[in-house]
Amino acid sequence: MGKKVLLAAPRGYCAGVDRAVVTVEKALELYGAPVYVRKEIVHNKHVVQTLQERGVIFVNETDEVPEGQTVIFSAHGVSPAVHASAAARNLKTIDATCPLVTKVHNEVKRFTGEDTEILLIGHHGHEEVEGTAGEAPGRVRVVDGLDGAREVQPTPGKKLVWLSQTTLSVDETLESVRILKDRFPDLDSPPSDDICYATQNRQEAIKQIAPQTDLVIVVGSTNSSNSVRLVEVAKEYGAKNAYLVDYAKEAKVEWLEGVEIIGVTSGASVPEILVDDLIKWLAEHGFDDCEEVRAKEESLMFALPQEIRKDIKAAGK
Repeated sequence: MGKKVLLAAPRGYCAGVDRAVVTVEKALELYGAPVYVRKEIVHNKHVVQTLQERGVIFVNETDEVPEGQTVIFSAHGVSPAVHASAAARNLKTIDATCPLVTKVHNEVKRFTGEDTEILLIGHHGHEEVEGTAGEAPGRVRVVDGLDGAREVQPTPGKKLVWLSQTTLSVDETLESVRILKDRFPDLDSPPSDDICYATQNRQEAIKQIAPQTDLVIVVGSTNSSNSVRLVEVAKEYGAKNAYLVDYAKEAKVEWLEGVEIIGVTSGASVPEILVDDLIKWLAEHGFDDCEEVRAKEESLMFALPQEIRKDIKAAGK
């Protein structure tokens, strides 16, 4: 067959990431630098560095933002305690939380009105999980991976419901739910799946490509949960090797030895320019036949946060 690249589609920016990044860009236009953002606006090294060069200051907590300034909350969401902290410092807040993450927050709030304990399938320490769990302190138990599903010990006598982080492996999450339901037969499910459409679609695309490949290269950052999951899914579905890179320059020539077909995709917080650079690098090394393999069509778009839309209207922009 010769050397070939199978380029997964959809890939790259999802609607929530696009909304968050455009929110920061519009804030720079409206207010000028510096613009403060709590945590990384999205989990991508290139996006964060590019925005820093334009005058964005990323902080870990709101107490690092000067009183009275504007702070943008990242796409991963924040807890009510963070909102309260910002209010106490008289900060203007712009909430760029992905609407699909907000949906999970609302589910937590809905269930905390009942005598219920929530089993939140997700990764300890991930910003999305911290924000979601923060909606109901003491009422949420994080279930991290299959071992977490096997070992979690809920409070006796409580009703149980499971929810999940939006960027997990679809297959592993379903297996975690199966384990939990085997242990707790009365476990309730959310009204709809919490894993976001973009995570599912990108995993579905790589599942189609992986069995045909000798190598899969995923463009994405190591702190991007959905990017890391794509590497795992590629291996699970037949790729002989799979690697994660932020930039084309991180790819290694030795990966290409004995390789005929390479799969390429990118995480949901990755701009397409980084994929283009990798495709060029592969072409320079003999992989100049590139075929796009499309698993799903995507057309979803989210409106910008209300706070920024109001200021754009007032500025006549």
